[in-house]
Order: sequence, then C-alpha cells, then structure tokens
Amino acid sequence: MADSLSHKLIREHLVGGEMVPGEEIALRMDQALLQDILGTLVMLELDAMGIERVATSPSVQYIDHTLIQQDNINADAHLFLKSACQRLGVWYSGPGNGISHPVHMERFGIPGQSLVGCDSHTTAAGALGMLAIGAGGIEVAMAMAGEPLYLPMPTIVGIHLEGELPDWVSAKDVILELLRRHGVAGAKNCILEYHGPGLAALDAMDRHVLANMGTEMGATASVFPSDEVTRAFLASRGREADWRALAADPGCRYDRHEHLDLSTLEPLIALPSSPDRVVPVAEIAGEPLYQAYIGSSGNPGYRDIAVVAEIVWGKRVADDVSLDINPATRQVLSALIHEGHLAALVEAGARLHQPGCNGCIGMGQAPAAGRNSLRTVPRNFPGRSGTREDSVFLCSPETAAASALNGVITDPRTLDMAYPRVREPVHMAVNDDWFVPPPPPALGRPPLLATDNTPPLPALSPLPERIAAPILLKVGDNVSTDDIMPAGARVLPLWSNVFASAEHLFEAVDPGYVDRARAQGEAGHVIVGGANYGQGSSRENAALVPRLLGLQVVVAKGFARIHWQNLPCFGVLPLTFADPADHERLTEGQTLVIDDLPAQLAAGGEIRASVDGVPLTLTHELSPRQVAILAAGGVINWLRRRQPDTEETPA
Repeated sequence: MADSLSHKLIREHLVGGEMVPGEEIALRMDQALLQDILGTLVMLELDAMGIERVATSPSVQYIDHTLIQQDNINADAHLFLKSACQRLGVWYSGPGNGISHPVHMERFGIPGQSLVGCDSHTTAAGALGMLAIGAGGIEVAMAMAGEPLYLPMPTIVGIHLEGELPDWVSAKDVILELLRRHGVAGAKNCILEYHGPGLAALDAMDRHVLANMGTEMGATASVFPSDEVTRAFLASRGREADWRALAADPGCRYDRHEHLDLSTLEPLIALPSSPDRVVPVAEIAGEPLYQAYIGSSGNPGYRDIAVVAEIVWGKRVADDVSLDINPATRQVLSALIHEGHLAALVEAGARLHQPGCNGCIGMGQAPAAGRNSLRTVPRNFPGRSGTREDSVFLCSPETAAASALNGVITDPRTLDMAYPRVREPVHMAVNDDWFVPPPPPALGRPPLLATDNTPPLPALSPLPERIAAPILLKVGDNVSTDDIMPAGARVLPLWSNVFASAEHLFEAVDPGYVDRARAQGEAGHVIVGGANYGQGSSRENAALVPRLLGLQVVVAKGFARIHWQNLPCFGVLPLTFADPADHERLTEGQTLVIDDLPAQLAAGGEIRASVDGVPLTLTHELSPRQVAILAAGGVINWLRRRQPDTEETPA
C-alpha cells in the first residue's frame, strides 16, 4: 500500500496504539528541544520525577526568550538552566545563539527523526523531513525521561503545491493564504504534508516559515519531503552526512486534500488581532504605520532579512517609523555582516536587536499603544507584543520593508524597483563555540543552582469523587494561552515561579479572577470557555498555575490540542458540551456538580452533571491513560506511583 511520508514517519516511531485518526497513539521521541521560559519548569519536573539522565539525544536547552536582563532574575535563570543541563545530560545553547527552532534546524535537525519540544513552533523542524511536534513541558519531560509521547492519531492533509511564486510574494503569503482558507482551528489534530512540483521553488527556510505557522492553524505537525533542497541546506552547514532522502510513495492517499497554485498568490496581511484575519495588502494600503518588525521564528532565514536590506539599500525609512531587525540566529547574523547587508540596514535607519525571540513574545520592541505594527512574527494575539492596546498585523518581509520606506502600509508590488531575489550563501559560517555539550555520565551530577525564583513544584491532590464548584470565569471563543498566562518583559521572567506568576492569570481578560479564585481556595472552581480554548503557545503554566488556585474543571465548546493535553497532566478535567448551545445558559456564579466522577470517566465519553440543579450533559475524549493521570492528580504523581521504590506522597 502506498504511504504518505507522515504515515511512514509515524509508523517508524509508533510504540503503541492504532493509526486510526482520533485514536490515541504513542510515539518514540528521538530528540527534545527546550526553550528557557518553559525549560525551567521541565527541569524542575525532571528533578521531581527523580530522573538522573535524559533518554532523548540530543536534548537541547536554548536561551532565547529571557534575554532582557533588567535585573538578576533572567541571568540567574540562565545559570540554573546551565547547571540543570550538566546534571541531566542536555546540550546548552546560551543567550545570543538564537531562537530554538531555526538553531535546532541548523545544528541538530536530522531528516526522518522525531522531535518533541516545549514550544508550539517546534513543528518548524518538519521543514527538514522530521516528525516534529510541540507539546506542554510536562509531556516533553516525560519524553526526555524515556516515556512515549501520546497524542491523537492525526488526520493527514496532503497540500499539493504547483507553480512558482510571483515577484514580491514569498513563503509568508503562502501560509497566510492557508490561514485565510481554514482559520486558526482548521487543522486541529492534523498533519499538513506538503508535496508537488511547487516545492522546488521553496528553499529550506521558506519551508520553515510554513511548518512554523502551521501551528497557527492548530496543526499537530507539518511535514516536507527530504529532497535536494534539504540536502543543500545541510551541506551548506557542513552536515550533508545527516541527509537522507524521504518522500511519500507515488500514488499515496491522504485523508484530506488541498491544492494551491503558488502563481496565483498576491501579498497578504493578517489584520489585528488574529492570524486568520487575512486580506490582500492592497485592500488596506495607505493605513498609517508606526513600526515594521522583521525576523523572529516566523521569518528566520538569511533571505528574510537580506531581501529587506536589498529593498532599503541606499534609501531611508520614513520619519516616525521604527524598522526593527531581529535576526533569528547568530549564524544568520554573521552571514548578514559578511555579505554587507547589515550595513545597508543600519544606514537606512534600522534598529538591530540580538538574536532571540524578543518582540515576538513582548520581550522588548513593544509598539506604542494603538499604533500599527507590521510584523513577520507568527502570532498577533491581543497584547502579545507587550502593549495591551496593540494593533499588530502579520505580513511578509517584503510588505514590511515597503511599508517602512513609505510610512504607510504598502503593497510591495507598487515599489519602483525590480524585485530582489536573494539566496543564502552556498556556505554558511559554522561556529559551535557557544554550545555546551553534556558531560559524560562518569563525571557525576553537579547540583542545581536553584534560586528564589525556581522553587520546587507544589504537590497536587488526586481527583475527587465529587465536584461541586462555582463557575468563576466565563470566556468566549479563541481564548489563547497568552490570555491565560501573559508573557512580555513584565511577567515572563516570573514563569519559573508558579506562585509569583499566579498573580497575573487572566489579567487582560478579567482582573478579578485571581482574587475570586483565592477566596474560593481549596473548595475549587470551574472555568467555562468557548471554541478553540487555549489556542497558541504550548505554555503548560496556563494549565498548572490555575490548578494551583483551585481550578478543577474547564468546560468549553472545544479545546486547542496542546492545552487539552496539558490540563489533565496537572489534574484539571477538560470537558466539552454535548450541545454547544448549553454554553449560552451557563453564567458566572452558578455551581457545577458532577457525582461519581471517576466511575463516569471510566465508563465512557458522556458525563452527567448539573448546574444549579438543572441537568447538563458533557463529554470527554480522554484515553484510559489520561483518566489514570487525572485520578492521580497529574503526571508526576502518576509516574511516581508506577515506581515501587518511591514514596506515595504527591510531588
């Protein structure tokens, strides 16, 4: 039987379950990727599990989010993470090396291998023909401990590309077109597998753009073949020996089909404040501009910045426009310097920032309130930029550069110049000096350099027999993990301290939530959500920290995949409405009651409940394994109970 590449990769790593869409499967993970803001929690979780050395190889810890050192907190966290890497056998990539996704692709990505990362954009490595999946940190910790990664078997969507991109249209416009068609939840529990003759026109970093932002459609992963384009990418970085050819079998069948003729595309832009509010740039041309922000993991390649340098060469950006250049990796920054592009950008008035996530997650470069910011980042959720009253658009580097020159949103096709088609150098400088490899096991286990901001994880209680708790918060559709647990320079450094970060839960949605939850205390409470609850970042603290404030149940019309998986990992029950119309009749202050909860969960997918005495039918899609985790009060308790020589005390 002819197989898709996705089916081949899954079968090669399958250790449990049936490859039937929607059924839970278990996958062996070859590699693991950690970014710093959730990597700290992963390290604490591994320590709580009693793990002495990780099983995945390589496992790499990147410092890419916490780069602003306005006090000692971030610098202390870097020392903690470096000590944890030495203790547990993990590579360490220090501050300034760059963003985890493109750096991992440059130095560690291997076609055909599996990768799990505590960042939703781990999917970017699918550009190399990897099976790369983002997950909550606790699931990454489990994989690093040698456990499989569990997830619903995805639906495989074949996306057939043909044609070539017109002048002034690039990879960002391709993924924006798919978001325009399918929305932010249109690929939930799907793998997007790209194939067809149009692939030849997309280099490896173009493919990275698509694989990265497939996450914004809810995709579990994105997969590209490993072909001559992949080979050239690895060869340019001295890693051709890691290449192997991978492709779907001729005539293979996909669960769903999509067709896209690249030659029909035009410059596109996502309006504030969702990645799927996509319109042609020409439709809003002339709107005023405050900031143009180039780079991040959404457009991390050499070409993405070099093309901007070519566009602004010998010119000057408009008055009152901030052109912010955010190289994604040290390697790309070095190439831009050697090729003369950095000088052109600086002379045009650009502001240069160190390689890292930076403004993408609100760590600097926050725009003025209410002023338009054009960004090549993956997300434009409200307030994610670091400015609560922001107005962030998502677009290609070409659109951002043209707009910076004119001072208004500009269709780049209207520029009076030939389109500069830029390719990265045949040989990219390789420098591994800033990677610290794990020491051999024989050297022993150094202590963790813990700080007041890295307290041990608190104990979580098992699932109760009966829940009778008030609804403390009701929200609408597409609430993101940014809405639940904010990032930005003000809050993000506190993420490793679950007690300190708790003060900021839902602050932009309902500033009174934390006080109500604290007043309710151990008696517990319920949150009611709309469709696609928990979209966006994989941040597990959006599940863990509300649990510490007493959250027991989230009832929603639907959940984003990663957040749905994170909730039971910390003892929170995710339920959906049997009838979505019931969302309208629930209000804050009502009491949800569920009797015989463990028995109901074990019996099947239907949960009989009541709200203020009125019957309510709810459903769940949890596997028996997830039900067991819930009953234990979370993954760490569950794992420890499986180890007979450990204490039964929750940890």
